[in-house]
Amino acid sequence: ELVGRHRPMQALTTAATPVSRSDEELVALHRYGDEGAFEAIYQRFEEMVYRLALRMSGDPEEAADCAQEVFLRVHRHLRSFRGQSSLKTWIFRIAINCCRTRLKRRSRKRRVFVSVQEERIDSFEDGRRDPEERALERDLARRLERMLVELKPHYREAVVLRDLHGLSYREIASVLRVRVGTVRSRIARGRERLRGLLETRS
Repeated sequence: ELVGRHRPMQALTTAATPVSRSDEELVALHRYGDEGAFEAIYQRFEEMVYRLALRMSGDPEEAADCAQEVFLRVHRHLRSFRGQSSLKTWIFRIAINCCRTRLKRRSRKRRVFVSVQEERIDSFEDGRRDPEERALERDLARRLERMLVELKPHYREAVVLRDLHGLSYREIASVLRVRVGTVRSRIARGRERLRGLLETRS
């Protein structure tokens, strides 16, 4: 399980607010001083942020550090969040910006590729397949996860947000602050690059 391996915010939070509240309710409760609301937000989005950072960096330790930084920023700025986008989109935007900054810092360092055998590879799978087909899908998913870090960052961002986190083109455009047409172009080119990598390494 990913949850529980990267919980950096426990010193800042309590668990008084039910996680069944909507995002909007949790933001409002936090604004009125309910720290339990932030804990609920953290529980809702922690794995999402960690997995995004992992796919962007290819390094579990780097991803955990990035997730911690993201939620520190969320905690610091949540009271100023005005709902011009969804809370999910806002947190994704913070996470992407954090990943960009941290990747620039370590651009000259050797990248450490994640051991995807230790992670849950379910994003590319179709649960309706038989066991043999699903095993093949898992193998393909592992290979794709490894190849993501070889894409240019702006292609990787778009592909990860669309194909692994399921955001709409409009949501991705909001996260990346680009036009929807730019999103479509980056996704198409990123997928084409992944196909090329798969073909050359088959």
